[in-house]
Amino acid sequence: MTEENKEVTTEEIEQKTDTNVENKETSENVATKEPACEKAKAKNQPSTKKPTKKKSVENNPIRGLPKSGRPWKTPKQKFTTIKKTTKRLSFEKKQELRNELRHIKELSKDIKEQRKEAAVQKNQRRVENAERRLANERRAEVVQIIKNPSKLKRLKKKQMRMIEKRDVSQVKVV
Repeated sequence: MTEENKEVTTEEIEQKTDTNVENKETSENVATKEPACEKAKAKNQPSTKKPTKKKSVENNPIRGLPKSGRPWKTPKQKFTTIKKTTKRLSFEKKQELRNELRHIKELSKDIKEQRKEAAVQKNQRRVENAERRLANERRAEVVQIIKNPSKLKRLKKKQMRMIEKRDVSQVKVV
């Protein structure tokens, strides 16, 4: 076949398909009782609908199955890309908020100082009480002075552990 024959055959095929399409339309029109020419006119007239813009591939890329296997999960947006709208405050309101914050900080500082002072006082009382308790124990002790050092050599280990040295001037001897 030559090129001319190929062109002729393709043209014939196109014509045949066109006639098939028209035959189908006429059969539909018979069922709906509308002439075929009205549909043809409707096809030739420009539609009143505006063409919709195709969504760019960059914004909505085609996604396959996620690696995690959870298809319901959507891709997250970066926090910086999300537009945040907040109502701006007036200068007076800002000043009020600053003053309130300053006041709250002062109060919290005072509370912290009070807690520190209370802790220091509690620690001081604890130390004083320990000293007083020790002094009371020393005063209440029953003391026996060992004048003969040879007795120390005869004592057992447990008895030796019980012996303590004291200043004789502060101790009351029984």
